[in-house]
Amino acid sequence: MTTDRIAHLESRLNSFEPEVRAAALRDLLARAEAGEVEIDARRDVANMHCHTFYSFNAYGHSPTSIAWLAKRHGWRAAGIVDFDVLDGVDEFLDACERAAVRGGAGIETRVFVPEYADQEINSPVEPGVCYHMGIGFASGQVPPDVKPVLADLARRADARNQAILARVNAYLQPVTIDYELDVLPLTPAGHPTERHMVAAYAKAAQETASDPLAFWAGKLHVARDEMAATMSDLPGFQDLIRARLMKRGGVGYVQPESGMFPSLEQFHRLIIACGALPCAAWLDGTTTVEREPEDWLNFLIGKGVVALNIIPDRNWNLADPRIKETKVQNLHAIVEVARQLDLLLNVGTEMNSFGQKRADEFDAPELAPVRDAFLDGAYAVYGHTAMQRALGLGYQSEWAQVHLPTRGERNRFYSQVGRHTPPGRVGRATLAALDATLSPGEMLARIADSHGW
Repeated sequence: MTTDRIAHLESRLNSFEPEVRAAALRDLLARAEAGEVEIDARRDVANMHCHTFYSFNAYGHSPTSIAWLAKRHGWRAAGIVDFDVLDGVDEFLDACERAAVRGGAGIETRVFVPEYADQEINSPVEPGVCYHMGIGFASGQVPPDVKPVLADLARRADARNQAILARVNAYLQPVTIDYELDVLPLTPAGHPTERHMVAAYAKAAQETASDPLAFWAGKLHVARDEMAATMSDLPGFQDLIRARLMKRGGVGYVQPESGMFPSLEQFHRLIIACGALPCAAWLDGTTTVEREPEDWLNFLIGKGVVALNIIPDRNWNLADPRIKETKVQNLHAIVEVARQLDLLLNVGTEMNSFGQKRADEFDAPELAPVRDAFLDGAYAVYGHTAMQRALGLGYQSEWAQVHLPTRGERNRFYSQVGRHTPPGRVGRATLAALDATLSPGEMLARIADSHGW
């Protein structure tokens, strides 16, 4: 099979048409089985935080495409996380099962925390605003009583987008865009982000401005020569538009207020009703709140948090040696705090900004002390997901509460399940043969008997 043909099939994984994506995956898996597509050997790496095109992926990856990336490149596990929607969950978990990939799926949003209204948490220069997550969803179909919560997330995000667009349109006259005509078609399910709007503005200026270079140089306050160089690098150009127009100090920026975001309690109600795991999000240990992480994390644990998300690359892969030393120390320290508090870890690269890696370098010396904790977390998220999908006996189940009453016990059990249950249909059949009358030890023994560990 030629490289061009493989590339063509992989591009079809990112079609907005679900049937096209599904057919491309079937073709690639069949050809991989026949030895026509090279599959990397399994290696100790996992990326449990990949945004998809249902929110924004800088490289256009769909949930199916992320599953294939994990298959082809030998990841131990993969996970998707999209802003404000669960649209990709079922597609991703089904694709992972077909590809025999350990998978987990989640959601991310921003919440407002009134108890910390005057403190910077993990959203720089936005006191009280906090990036927050739910991980380990077994399905994107939510119970009826929390459907309004999920719908509200999308509604709030749409309102924020529309407010930004109105301000930026006024500033960029005569170059303007229409939300429904120019922005929504850039998404597969009508949930755009700021980055989609940036792409629409770049396209509109190119098509309607008499001199796009002069237009952007003037609007972004950049010298013409410098602007020409920037525009030759499309990702860098779009990042500049977003930074100058939509971030703090830009004409489209609106200082966050409590009413713009859901509460922590509302978001947790959605997550827990779905049997998923409330998950804190770590920045880099330099904000007011993150400099004293125990207080913050204990507050969140009291609200139901059981996990902590980290983006490792921005915490060690830095050019300035002084900044790097500080952030690596912070990284190692927060992993130790998570261990002491029995918070399982969820780590990844995000992939929602140009230049972010396909997967972390777990073999980097800076990550050696925390690598095992990262892998244990990935296995636990998969183990929980697999148990919930097969039996309804995930981390939040009544069975788990009775047999594994502490977070530490659950973390160890689900990590063992995830490590030793093979991904795909074989593993699902193994778990489906178990039942709620068994103890955790008996379940692990039967998994061991089935797969020889």
